Amino acid sequence: MKLRPLGRSGLQVSPLCLGGNVFGWTIDEATSFTILDAWLDAGMNFVDTADVYSIWAPGHAGGESETIVGKWLKRSGKRDRVVLATKVGKPMGEGKSGLSKAYIRSAVEASLARLQTDVIDLYQSHDDDAATPLEETMGAFADLITEGKVRAIGASNYTAPRLLAALDTSARLGLPRYESLQPLFNLIDRAPYEDALESVCVEHGIGVINFYGLAAGFLTGKYRSEADVTKSARGANTVKKYLNPRGLAVLGALDAVSANIGATPGQIALAWQMARPGITAPIVSATSLTQFEEIVGAARLKLDTPSTELLDRVSAPA
Repeated sequence: MKLRPLGRSGLQVSPLCLGGNVFGWTIDEATSFTILDAWLDAGMNFVDTADVYSIWAPGHAGGESETIVGKWLKRSGKRDRVVLATKVGKPMGEGKSGLSKAYIRSAVEASLARLQTDVIDLYQSHDDDAATPLEETMGAFADLITEGKVRAIGASNYTAPRLLAALDTSARLGLPRYESLQPLFNLIDRAPYEDALESVCVEHGIGVINFYGLAAGFLTGKYRSEADVTKSARGANTVKKYLNPRGLAVLGALDAVSANIGATPGQIALAWQMARPGITAPIVSATSLTQFEEIVGAARLKLDTPSTELLDRVSAPA
């Protein structure tokens, strides 16, 4: 699998990133281990999780995904084959949120312990924290890099103005900068990234590892009616909003390309993203080996010009 540079971090990552939000939530530890092993066996190396996964599930307190990844790393002995990414900043309980220096230092130690590793390859701000000065946040991350606990840093859910402000702060103070951005982006959700963030990332060489690459499964064609949204928890909570004329038109275009080239709609949707300017590695999750095999197939797919132009046109933001 041909690797791609992640910003200017020096990290080389696979063209798809395995999302760990499902570990310990919709799949158990054993299945998570199986998918992680298969991910590396397929030539992939990039795995993303977060301290907050999966605090939303009944009985969970956060850290479940990191704990499973850590157990797998320890048991498998494959730490040197993984570019390991996690995140900090989402609420983890009373007084545990944000990007203050004190909280970042506390949170990173907790993540390192759960992940059973000495270093996190990519440590990301999960949300912007307007209440904490950027100088404090970037300085805290710089200390972690100096101490060897973190190799590179990234941001998630930042607006273009705030991302630019963070880059300016790092440049002004001579501190490490955000080398990646994790925005919402897929064939349905194009505007939030394309309107302002895309130009910033391309101009500054920021790696983009977009989440919801398959729009919570909608772009696989699994959900095509109101009745379909009851097929999963994600469907009921997320996918329903895509069941509109534009969303169904995108599914129609994916079906047309699928019939022409023999790939699945989900593979085509991911291949379209991987070919976009500035996109480094869409984040995708798998809950079974069947889903995994379909996802990995997308990395080997290159769309022809007519297919790309059709998808561009049908999915264009209003």
